Amino acid sequence: MRLLVVGKLNGQLSTAVKMAMSAGAKVSHVETTDAATHALRAGQGADLLMVDYELDIAGLIAANEAERIRVPVVACGVAADAAGAAGAIKAGAKEFIPLPPDAQLIAAVLAAVADDNRPMVVRDPSMQAVITMADQIAPSDASILITGESGVGKEVIARYVHQKSRRASRPFISVNCAAIPENLLESELFGHERGAFTGAVARRIGKFEEASGGTLLLDEISEMDGRLQAKLLRALQEREIDRVGGGKPVKVDIRVIATSNRDLAQAVKDGVFREDLLYRLNVVNLKLPPLRERPGDIVALAEHFSKKYAAANGIAARPISAEARRRLVAHRWPGNVRELENAMHRAVLLANGPEIEDYAIRLPDGAPMPTPGAETARVASVAAETATRAFVGQTVSAVQQQLIIDTLGHCLGNRTHAANILGISIRTLRNKLNEYTAAGVSVPPPQQGAAASAA
Repeated sequence: MRLLVVGKLNGQLSTAVKMAMSAGAKVSHVETTDAATHALRAGQGADLLMVDYELDIAGLIAANEAERIRVPVVACGVAADAAGAAGAIKAGAKEFIPLPPDAQLIAAVLAAVADDNRPMVVRDPSMQAVITMADQIAPSDASILITGESGVGKEVIARYVHQKSRRASRPFISVNCAAIPENLLESELFGHERGAFTGAVARRIGKFEEASGGTLLLDEISEMDGRLQAKLLRALQEREIDRVGGGKPVKVDIRVIATSNRDLAQAVKDGVFREDLLYRLNVVNLKLPPLRERPGDIVALAEHFSKKYAAANGIAARPISAEARRRLVAHRWPGNVRELENAMHRAVLLANGPEIEDYAIRLPDGAPMPTPGAETARVASVAAETATRAFVGQTVSAVQQQLIIDTLGHCLGNRTHAANILGISIRTLRNKLNEYTAAGVSVPPPQQGAAASAA
């Protein structure tokens, strides 16, 4: 992580800096809060500020907020009393580090504030296939589009690709396009010159320049308006950007990764997303399956989160009971990994016995997680009702065609497996597929390899 130290480097603060560097931080230094805001505005970039508690921490945070710079602050100080430490926290600091420093405390605070403890937990074959592709493409500079439902871990995969790339030692900068108002996003991405608009009191370096040499993640790219899409397309094509109010282009050297939980191909058809930009971003697509389709990951992730939040709350780690595991795997997890993480955080706090029992795993509304049988029956009922509504008004032939094509897609094109599931002979299936192909219907191609030898 990138650590900006604010204050005079006396003996104790210098020791703290060395400890932070030993913990893996990349450290830079300024002496005043004004210099800190100026450095951040100029594109130096930081993941955390370590500030002398005697400085104006509230003023520093306010100045940064005025520039839309949001970097967490930890305060530090020599011989600070309880009132001084409390004052720093009230001013906006997330933590207080007493000096002389303790190496373990420094490392713990850096990890806690940075929240960078997001290892890749993968056990299910469907996710292992995604990781294999990510490993293969990471060394290149190709743009990547990561798609999947909300909460499946798109940013975690983006960070993984960055860490495996030749840009790993350079910055990883993330911008949530959906969280920044449309009229501010252009300045956030491309920066602005002094006087470019009301309130632009100084030059501001945007995220494209801040990420120089590294990776820029454009989270929820589908929320970007058409005018900015055109400007982004030019930046990707020409590898240069124009600051708002600027007179000449600025060269940039970055890799762009974008994420979306929407169908961008459909967005193109709807006229709300540029087709040429989609092609430019989607050189490689990493499609993350929802958690319900990767059951092999559920227990492994649950164990990881239970250990994480037990440590965070000073609670002894407990194993997950067999019944709790059964219910975790059976649940549909509409909120995906994010929902599972929240559920395990609650479970760690609610568990009483030697194990995390099923009663401790609660839904977001506080209700207990349903038994697998009840959940299966509910899902089956909803699925049956949905299927019935979908089939009403169609001919038997059309329904049969949809069933065959969907089953073949589920089997990844394997004709033998599809025929077994459908309860028909491989000859009948082939005849139907030939009929559909002749009629211009798109049919999943045969699966490659021995498993498809009968296809």
